[in-house]
Amino acid sequence: MSNEQNGGRNDPAEKPVLESRRRFIRNSALLGAVSAGAGLGAPAMLASPAAEASVAGAGAGALARALRAADVRIDAARDRFAQTRALPPQQTNGDDLRYARENFYASFTKTLPHDDFGEVDPAAYRALLRAQRTGRPRDFDAIPLDPTATRRLANPQGALRFVYAGLDGHATRMRPAPAFRSKEIAAEMGELYWQALTRDIPFDQYGSHTLIGDAIEDLNAFSETVGPKVGGLVTADTLFRGPTPGDLTGPYISQFLWKDVPYGPSVIVQRYEAPLAVDVMVNEHTWLNVQRGGTPLETLVFDPVPRYLHDNRSLGEYVHRDVLFQAYFNAALILLGMGAVDPKNPYFNGDIGNQGAFTSFGGPWVIDLVTQAGNLALNSAWYQKWLEHRRLRPEAYGGRVHFQLLGQRHYEIDLELLDSAGVSNALTRNLGNGFLPMAFAEGSPTHPAYPAGHATVAGACVTTLKAYFDEDFVIPDPVVSDEGGFALLDLVGGPDLTVGGELNKLASNVAIGRNAAGVHYRSDGVDGLLVGEQQAIVLLQEYSAATNEDFDGFSLTKFDGTPILIRDGRVFPA
Repeated sequence: MSNEQNGGRNDPAEKPVLESRRRFIRNSALLGAVSAGAGLGAPAMLASPAAEASVAGAGAGALARALRAADVRIDAARDRFAQTRALPPQQTNGDDLRYARENFYASFTKTLPHDDFGEVDPAAYRALLRAQRTGRPRDFDAIPLDPTATRRLANPQGALRFVYAGLDGHATRMRPAPAFRSKEIAAEMGELYWQALTRDIPFDQYGSHTLIGDAIEDLNAFSETVGPKVGGLVTADTLFRGPTPGDLTGPYISQFLWKDVPYGPSVIVQRYEAPLAVDVMVNEHTWLNVQRGGTPLETLVFDPVPRYLHDNRSLGEYVHRDVLFQAYFNAALILLGMGAVDPKNPYFNGDIGNQGAFTSFGGPWVIDLVTQAGNLALNSAWYQKWLEHRRLRPEAYGGRVHFQLLGQRHYEIDLELLDSAGVSNALTRNLGNGFLPMAFAEGSPTHPAYPAGHATVAGACVTTLKAYFDEDFVIPDPVVSDEGGFALLDLVGGPDLTVGGELNKLASNVAIGRNAAGVHYRSDGVDGLLVGEQQAIVLLQEYSAATNEDFDGFSLTKFDGTPILIRDGRVFPA
């Protein structure tokens, strides 16, 4: 890990951290003595002498509960500490260092000062690195923005926050992002150009549309073809889909993005607004303005008729304006209405004959679990994005393609991308401009690409849903959108759609839907799911050790197809 990424270990800013450790050790010793004196034997921690006096004066039952509550948290913290201590350092692709003398052209620099080629002022980028190295708020405040910027950096200090449940974001691990010069990123960019070119083709026309056929042929020509395949090839049935179990079964869109949502005394019909078929940021003026963080110079015009998700334009807009945990909150409500609870739930089928689930193992419990997982996932995403990878967004990569094709700049771009039919089609459509056509007027958010925040949240939330609900439960009365998104039709024939498969598909729809808008690469989404999954598994470990009922544990299938059991704070093969 570089000095810029070491979290300030050699900086005076660490003094408060050391002081916190001393307090922890001192208070743990103090509570050990208190608990021993009370005959309870459970070590615990008190926050202050006043708290010590309060507990010492409490009844034996209250004291026992207080010590046990502290013990539960300390056990979890010890487990997380041991887990984190054994981790190898997070690796990066080295692009920051490789291009440091070439204006950091492979790194995320949006909103910072840029020249006319969209390359950052190196001093401004080094100010960002310095803030991340020291962790001092004043150094973050000193990061210069472009004089024309009206947008701000998206919460880089969020990468340094701590959480009180689940896995600390800094304890997640993921592979390095594909390097700027790699054949993998060339194939990812090729896919992105085709997702942009085919945004308005309905999913149910993928088997017959000529442009889809052109996309498939071109994508199969890349050395590092990305995405799922049949017989080693991208097909109409695998195009733009995710790699998880269930992604290739049935329609492109998950049932949880189509079915009505029971919402208390009302019902939410999942028809949404979407823009008309206009792409933005396809010329130098509008593109450069957005890279500098300026107010977008283009606006979207929306179709007045809300529709069901039926193409990548509508899916991209859904993940443009969604509340981050919205799709999974909705899925939980749909599944609760179906009665699809996992048989391992202690209250399944009235196994506890005189009791029913509510604050534990009931609806409020799973709703809290899924929404809590979402914010925990962002803790991981922000650490990886800001402190480790700082990967440039696809829109910036498209700018590199444009200026290289004009012969004005030279970058380490693989020739397979420059020679691809996707880029050639974009040049023709956009009157000689090689930029990646974008779906959002403001382009990407103002934080780095890898991993995708939406995908990391999806990975965490879907993992908690798979743990609570029965993955093998067959979705009743499946539906499919008509070609224009005006109505839902009965889905007749085909294999059964299961809860597990459709939840996996939901995660991929959200992750890859962001790609379809041009704001992420495939690896941002696919690898982001795995980071969120790590967070959720640890959260489930803690929940499994915190209940009073006899509980056989959470069973779920990971995104790679591995079944696991989480019980009594531990993870086992299933």
